[in-house]
Amino acid sequence: MNRRVGQTICVIMAAIALLVVAGCSGEPLSTREKGTLIGGGAGAATGAIIGAAVGAPGAGAAIGGAIGGIGGFAVGNAMQNNENQQRQTSAQISSQQEQIERQQHEINQLKQQNETE
Repeated sequence: MNRRVGQTICVIMAAIALLVVAGCSGEPLSTREKGTLIGGGAGAATGAIIGAAVGAPGAGAAIGGAIGGIGGFAVGNAMQNNENQQRQTSAQISSQQEQIERQQHEINQLKQQNETE
């Protein structure tokens, strides 16, 4: 029982250290990084629970953390790519809106010139 408690405490301390390091990076985390951290944390917790049931919470947490991190990265990466695509589409829409407004202004100027002639 003492060994299990020690392994569980090690896993929890490692997770806390990872969060502290990620939180102190000075820059906000990207969606990809958030997904990886959340997936890794959830996987480690789930792995520790399952591992405790079979007598190896440390190994379960390590395996669960790795699998969860990979899954979290995949989901976070897809979400990050989606955000990038939305940002690019929004920029294109803004550019096209500006072009429409310029052309509308030119049309109005041409109408005024035509009326004065």
